[in-house]
Amino acid sequence: MAQSSPAHISAPTSRPGETALIQLHADAHNALNMAVFYLRQPQPDTAAARIKAVQALSALRNLSLSLEA
Repeated sequence: MAQSSPAHISAPTSRPGETALIQLHADAHNALNMAVFYLRQPQPDTAAARIKAVQALSALRNLSLSLEA
């Protein structure tokens, strides 16, 4: 016997712009993880780590500005 699904499934509601805030947080987190990855290599790539650190700082700055608005 097949299971029936509800006729209406409500999706979680989010505030306008909330997705952008989550994305900025994820971008910063990812960039910092990549910076650490580059630094933990047997031959650390400091140039790549610096670029990723700047990207993370940029995402955090944009997140801060978005939260202030």
